[in-house]
This record gives sequence, structure tokens and C-alpha cells, in this order.
Amino acid sequence: MTWDPEQYLKFVDARSRPALDLLARLAGESPRSIVDLGCGAGNITRLLAERWPAAQVVGIDGDPAMLAKAAATASGIVWQQAEIADWHAAGAPDLIFSNAALHWLGDHPRLLPRLLDQLAPGGVLAVQMPANFAAASHRILRELAAESSWRDALGAARMGGVLSPGAYHQLLRAHCRQLELWETTYWQLLAGDDAVCEWMRGTTLLPYLARLDAVAGERFVDDYRQRLRAAYPQQADGSTLFPFTRIFFVARR
Repeated sequence: MTWDPEQYLKFVDARSRPALDLLARLAGESPRSIVDLGCGAGNITRLLAERWPAAQVVGIDGDPAMLAKAAATASGIVWQQAEIADWHAAGAPDLIFSNAALHWLGDHPRLLPRLLDQLAPGGVLAVQMPANFAAASHRILRELAAESSWRDALGAARMGGVLSPGAYHQLLRAHCRQLELWETTYWQLLAGDDAVCEWMRGTTLLPYLARLDAVAGERFVDDYRQRLRAAYPQQADGSTLFPFTRIFFVARR
């Protein structure tokens, strides 16, 4: 699966807001070492470095194009290419921050305790993940991929997923001293034609398009785009309302 940093950053303000809200919950922290796990193009990693200028900050991502985009802006941040599922901290960080990344990985009952165990004593795991998988945007995509014309190519494609808030609460409470967990639905007003499709092309569509050649991929996206127009009509001013739910937690070891 190959990421396109420019496509992802088309809606950078809306994509950044959940990370800023998560960062605001860490106002009392003073970490000396920070890992941004799934740092992508590095825009949020730079905010972490600005918030804690004395800290050592490391950005981890598995995609070379995203890391190249991140490293194109000079900073004291260390950028490392690694898959999150295989990543182990070189030391014990005070803060592991992960914005819109862990939903791509399965087996959270194993993954999250492993991340918590890598923290320094008193360290914090701060996570935000999309939790919009029941929305029309995601349901329509799954339904389209399951149709006979696409099933053979796309039947194994996976858009990621999350557990319920209650399941995360039960899981995390067993492995941390302090836990704050919440959900937020952002009533996003996106600009531009077929804005929801353009949003999805930056993220959730990627594992589907990775299984198709360029011609088939455009046919698939065109069909998806037509169905999205009915579910998310463009308003008279050219904007499109796209509610999007996200789950957050801040867990202290």
C-alpha cells in the first residue's frame, strides 16, 4: 500500500484537528523522549517538537514517501522507517503519541499492552483512531467491493477497524494506572467537488486501489464516487458535510 502525501494533506486542517485535541489533553506533561508512531508526513510530529522543544522526538512510519515528505522540512526530529507491528523502542519513551494510525493494525489486545510496556515508568500512550467504520462512506465502500464485479480482486482488502470504547476501557485498565477515554464526532464541512471521495482517496481507499491496476482503479473510484454523491450531497455553497467519529485514549503506565 503506497501513500500519496499530497492527497492525504488535501484536508490537512480537518485531519489535524483530532491530533490537536489529543495534544491538548497532554498539557500537564513534560516528556523528555517522544515517539510519534505512524507519523505520516510529519506535520503533527513537528507540533510535538514545538510543544516540547527540549525533548528528543522520533517519527516512525512505514511509508517511504510519507517520510520523505516529513524529512523535507529541516528539524531536529529523527525520522525512522519501520512497521508499527514490528517496532520496538530503542529506549523507554516518556510519550508514545499515535494519530490515525493504529486502526490499520489488527490484534489490539496484544498490540496496546506491548506499547504500554515499552514506556518509561509513568509514561503515557496517547492515541487517536478513526471510528467511522459504520458510516455511509465506509459501508458503501465495503458493499461495492463485495459485488460480483469486484469481489475476486477486492475480497481480501481491509480498511482497518477499532474495538468498541467499552472494549478498550476493559483492555487498557488492566495495563495502566490511569486512563482517559472518549469519542468525538467532528461535523466536518469539506470544500470542493466530490469532497468525501477525495478524503477517502487519501486513506481508506488505498488498500482497495493497491489491488487494482490504474484503469480498473479509476472505474472503481468512479462507481464509488457516484454512490457517495447520494449519501453526501454537495450543498449550495459547494461544501459537503461529512460527520466523522474518532476514538481517543490517554493511558498512563
